[in-house]
Amino acid sequence: MVGTPVKWLVLISLTSCLLFNAVELSAKKTYIIQMDKSAMPESFSDHLEWYSSKVKSVLMKQSDDEERIIYSYQTAFHGVAAQLSEEEAEKLEQDDDVLGVFPETKYELHTTRSPMFLGLDPRQDRDNVWSQMLSDHDVVVGVLDTGIWPESESFNDTGMTPVPAHWKGECETGRGFAKRHCNRKIVGARMFYRGYEAATGKINPQSEYKSPRDQDGHGTHTAATVAGSPVKGANLLGYAYGTARGMAPGARIAAYKVCWVGGCFSSDILSAVDRAVADGVNVLSISLGGGVSSYYRDSLSVASFGAMEMGVFVSCSAGNGGPDPISLTNVSPWITTVGASTMDRDFPATVKLGTGKTISGVSLYKGRKTLGSNKQYPIIYMGSNSTSPDPSSLCLEGTLDRRKVAGKIVICDRGISPRVQKGQVVKDAGGVGMILANTAANGEELVADSHLIPAVAVGESKAKEIKHYALTNPKTTASLAFLGTRLGIRPSPVVAAFSSRGPNFLTLEILKPDMVAPGVNILAAWTGDLGPSSLPTDKRRVKFNILSGTSMSCPHVSGIAALLKARHPDWSPAAIKSALMTTAYVHDNTLNPLKDASTAVPSNPYDHGAGHVNPRKALDPGLVYDIRPQDYYEFLCTQSLTPTQLKVFSKYANRTCKHSLAGPGELNYPAISVVFPEKASVSVISVRRTVTNVGPPVSNYHVSVSPFRGASVKVEPKSLSFNKAGQKLSYKVTFTTKSLQTAPEFGDLVWKDGVHKVRSPIAITRLPPM
Repeated sequence: MVGTPVKWLVLISLTSCLLFNAVELSAKKTYIIQMDKSAMPESFSDHLEWYSSKVKSVLMKQSDDEERIIYSYQTAFHGVAAQLSEEEAEKLEQDDDVLGVFPETKYELHTTRSPMFLGLDPRQDRDNVWSQMLSDHDVVVGVLDTGIWPESESFNDTGMTPVPAHWKGECETGRGFAKRHCNRKIVGARMFYRGYEAATGKINPQSEYKSPRDQDGHGTHTAATVAGSPVKGANLLGYAYGTARGMAPGARIAAYKVCWVGGCFSSDILSAVDRAVADGVNVLSISLGGGVSSYYRDSLSVASFGAMEMGVFVSCSAGNGGPDPISLTNVSPWITTVGASTMDRDFPATVKLGTGKTISGVSLYKGRKTLGSNKQYPIIYMGSNSTSPDPSSLCLEGTLDRRKVAGKIVICDRGISPRVQKGQVVKDAGGVGMILANTAANGEELVADSHLIPAVAVGESKAKEIKHYALTNPKTTASLAFLGTRLGIRPSPVVAAFSSRGPNFLTLEILKPDMVAPGVNILAAWTGDLGPSSLPTDKRRVKFNILSGTSMSCPHVSGIAALLKARHPDWSPAAIKSALMTTAYVHDNTLNPLKDASTAVPSNPYDHGAGHVNPRKALDPGLVYDIRPQDYYEFLCTQSLTPTQLKVFSKYANRTCKHSLAGPGELNYPAISVVFPEKASVSVISVRRTVTNVGPPVSNYHVSVSPFRGASVKVEPKSLSFNKAGQKLSYKVTFTTKSLQTAPEFGDLVWKDGVHKVRSPIAITRLPPM
């Protein structure tokens, strides 16, 4: 999302229907148009004039005076977003100066205790991680999301120094948002809506804030998680009481509103990235994702490459498509891809059946502490013993018969509709409570919700037991109890079932996700315009809310990256990512391997990447695997892209392929993924890595490697001796197959100097025969 003149990108949109000479053209839509910026003729005074002439040259009706261009991009990428018919777009794509014409893409949002859980308790801050150093205040984190609620106490700027001189951002105004809403904490606020309006129609300013103000709550929550100021006594309806603070409470926040009621569109996201980099952000936190088909056709991938070139660290959510494999988004190696994990805090609730058996679950319901107790209520399940849920068992709108459910506790299967909405459906049908039942897709993972009706969520196995009880007994009853907040849950962390999984289907040699961070039941600031359930019927108003999703884990890493950037301002985005990855841990608080919530068995690097983020260790990693922009470009040169497709990434330095990498696995990535081809004749693969000393000038490291059943591993040399800071040393790892491999094998390689442990996860895969 950054760069300077050389070659680039443009978006274009198609939305109206036009009739020319009785021939109806296809509706106009928005497209991104990639331009070769260096090809501009001298006859044009600036690039926008040239881009505009290119667009006008393909209009089917030359007398069309309607302005087609909705954005121009000039920093992280080059080109425009414009509205064209399909015929016009196809014609423009034939132009030699146009690198590509891509249709608008819709992106989705990936939707207190975490600082202490991560070892960032100020009361025990022996390493001054959270000391209010002036350098903290120099770091600006750009948050691309739904906007911000500036009145939140999390954005109080008391004690902050003046806005850093390098900052060039602005505070845009609109309904509900004035210049005064920016301060020394919220240093910038902008909105991007032209692509959204081109696709969906004009925003109704009476029902939606056409300003940076956050109506949804998601953006306020993520921004506060990144860099919220400390707020004592934060809680949601009494749950999770404590001091809420962001990961980097001394950092500044710049809010870029790119998501609206109807979604988030790539032309707006690209414009926000372009503007954020020009404004001077140091970190970009993007809890969004769309479909991934290739590196060069993913607008967020292209934009983040430009941002990386300009020294901006980019953190993105992995997605909420788990536990299905190959469900990741944002897989480019220059992006830090973050999955979700649990913490050691829970919100227990119970279901007591008429048999006397008590079943554990979770809930954030605020009301009576017990539904039933002495008086139990009848329970009902509208499904059957079949493993496939139906509309009634899913409690979809209009599917519950009031005559059957009134006065009862209704069992509702998870799926299709939002969890809290199911409770509203039960309430509307006269039900008094709900048991939210996990299905096979959710397993035993429990996510707490702020229900509008007494409701308890239970895991799949217990749900089956309750449903069997309800279906096989003529008079079944239950009571529900809500037990508040409990700390010290074991085991934790656990990889969230919903967290998207690898492998990275674009390039198996790049192990993704990169890491996991807290993303389940996260307390952070909330909009004043919506209740905690986000349902329109919810009239409650709260200052903080509890949400789950990789949208919540991404800003944890963004904030920690801001801390690292403040302490190490000379570190590149790749060095920061390396520090986060090589210091991540892979054991829970019972000292057992991290588990997968969907299966309750140990997770692997396709689930958790390098492991769970560890802020304290990341501040002093000892060694880092640095990667220059040209190295990432060399990686792209191994990806069978055409010269035109590669030009998308070469705008900044007029890059060309020097073929310095023998293959994608040679990229100096902190993780190692070796892929043996399907032909058995290939039995040996070597990869090289280079580490940079960022620890004591004089240090000696020795290597250890996990044993593998299917391959032997040899590291040369086995020790690395450094005599100065910043020194780079290289090593080679050779993998030799020992037996026919039927499934991926995982392990790790660790460099140790007696203080630091620099760990790289290893994955070994043999491709199956075609």
